[in-house]
Parts: sequence; C-alpha cells; structure tokens
Amino acid sequence: MPDHYVVPPPTVPWVPVQGGGAFPVRRIFCVGRNYAAHVREMGGDPRAEPPIFFTKPADSIVTGGAPMAYPPATSNLHHEMELVVAIGTGGTDIAESDALAHVWGYAAGLDMTRRDLQAEAVRGGRPWDMAKGFDASAPIGDIAPASHIGHPAAGQIRLAVNGEVRQTADLADMIWNVPAIIAALSRLVRLAPGDLIFTGTPEGVGPVVTGDVLVGEIAGVGRIDTRIA
Repeated sequence: MPDHYVVPPPTVPWVPVQGGGAFPVRRIFCVGRNYAAHVREMGGDPRAEPPIFFTKPADSIVTGGAPMAYPPATSNLHHEMELVVAIGTGGTDIAESDALAHVWGYAAGLDMTRRDLQAEAVRGGRPWDMAKGFDASAPIGDIAPASHIGHPAAGQIRLAVNGEVRQTADLADMIWNVPAIIAALSRLVRLAPGDLIFTGTPEGVGPVVTGDVLVGEIAGVGRIDTRIA
C-alpha cells in the first residue's frame, strides 16, 4: 500500500441489501441479446449468436430510487429491464453445476442505453462503451440475498413507464440461464466478490424522455424505480 495518494481515492460504490447491509460493487458485466424475442427485435438471429458480454463502470449505478439524469450526446435513450446477479464467491472456469454456489443475491436493474450511439458503433464496427457505460447508466434495486429467496429460474419480469407496461416476459425465456452465464463469463475473466452481472433484457425496449417514471419488477426478487431527471 502507498503511504499516501496524490489525489483522493474513489469511494466504493455499493447497493443496499434487502433487510439491511450494503453490497460493494467491484465490476459490472452485462449480457447482450439473451431473450430470443429481443434478439429478433434488434434484427438478430437467436440461434446463431453466442453470449455477448460488455461492461459498465462500477460507479454507474443509481440506487435507492434516486432519479437518473438524462445523459448528454443522445436523443434516443432506451430502457432495458434485467435480472441482476450479485457474485459472492469468485473463480475461473466455473462449471455450470457449481455456478449458483457463487451467487450472493439478485436484484432488478436497468441497462440504460444511448441507442443512437450504439447504432453508430455497430455500423462502424466500434466498441459499445459510450453507448452502454455512461454515467448513471445502471439503476438498480436493493439486492435480495439468495439465502432468502433462492435462485429464481422463472417468474415474471416487467417494466412500466408512466404506468404503461413496456416490457413483460418470464425469466425462463432467457436463452442462457444464470448458471450458463456465470460459466461462460468465468472462462473469460476471473469473477470476484462484488461483481454484478446484468443478464439481458426481453423485448419491448424503447425510448424515454425527461420526466418519465420507470418502475420495474421481478417476481420473487424485487423492484427498481427511477425518474428521468
């Protein structure tokens, strides 16, 4: 450890835990195109594509129902409602049969996307970083410990904007379930306690504007709510 830092060290981002406590966030990984209907919605073939992983900064989370600022450099901000997995025990080359033992808990989250920047990146064969990893791009609800709720493999996932349901599906509709996601990701990076994995969104993604109120719920897990400020 250094004897001093030349600038103030960053604080550790954290997510509230249902029932009390705080889950420190180390890294945020996201799965793209994990519901067949959403893959088709975005013009892809769900039978032809392996899991797509991308990342967001740890400090992009928005917690406690706080508002999310509409980001700069976009005129097409989209919502993507997702189940979030909180990793409690790390490792590499994790077998699917062992994967759930590495999960500390689950939450409802939003993978907010600057869709116009993403479309430009895709057309140019460039990374998605600025389309996905901008400030406040990962609103998340309180984490439910797996020791309390188990490991949800099915159940409704839904998002309403200003009271109108935009996205609704079942967790069982995921192309790659949670064990498969953890196994695949752990072959690419070493997972560690504090990692979050956003597991992909169902169909129905669409734009939001300043003033919109977003309320998402996952059966047996929890909810996420935020307002676009």
